[in-house]
Amino acid sequence: IMKLIMRFFDITSGKILLDGIDISQMRKDTLRSFMGVVPQDPILFNNTIEFNIAYGADHYSQEDLQRAVKMANLDEFIDSMPDGLQSHVGERGIKLSGGQKQRLAIARMILADPKIIIFDEATSQLDSQSEKKIQDAFWKSSKDKTTLIVAHRLSTVVKADKIVVMEGGAIAEIGTHEELLKNKDGLYAHFWKLQTMEEEK
Repeated sequence: IMKLIMRFFDITSGKILLDGIDISQMRKDTLRSFMGVVPQDPILFNNTIEFNIAYGADHYSQEDLQRAVKMANLDEFIDSMPDGLQSHVGERGIKLSGGQKQRLAIARMILADPKIIIFDEATSQLDSQSEKKIQDAFWKSSKDKTTLIVAHRLSTVVKADKIVVMEGGAIAEIGTHEELLKNKDGLYAHFWKLQTMEEEK
C-alpha cells in the first residue's frame, strides 16, 4: 500500500486520491516531495551525522537541527560522540546501532517537515525505553499531518485515529484501538493479547 501511495508502481484499477486529486495525474517527484518516510532500514551516507539528518531539508537553522535531534532522542548519543554532529557514521551507518539509525531517520523526517509522514516499522529495532521516547516525539511531530504507520508492534499504533488490520493482502478489520479490542475474536485483539503477555514476561 505504501509503495502504491508513493507510486513505485501504479494501480491497475480504482483510484488513489490525495486531497481529491488522483495521484496518477501528479508528477512522481512532486508527489514524493510531500512525503517523509521513516523506514525499517534507513539509507545512510558515509558522511557526518549532521549531513545525514539534513539530507532532504532545503533550508534549516541550527535551532531547527537541535530541535529535531532532541525530539528524536538523539541528543545524548550525539553529545557522547567526540565530534558531535560532525562525527562520521561510516558506510551505510556501520558505526551506529539499529536503534540509532532509526532515530537518525526520525530526526531527518522531523527536520524535513513533510505534509505526509510514512512510518514503516520504524521502532522495530528499539528497546522499550527508547521506543516510548520515540513514540512521544513522533506523535508530537505528526500533529496536524497525515500520518501512515506500518507496524507489527501494536503499541506503535494505539493512538491512531484509524487502524486497518491486513491479512493475506486484504482488509480484515478497521477501527480504533478500543473498538478493535471489543471484538474478542478479531485478529487485532488476538495479537494485542499475545504481545501484552510477552511484555509481562
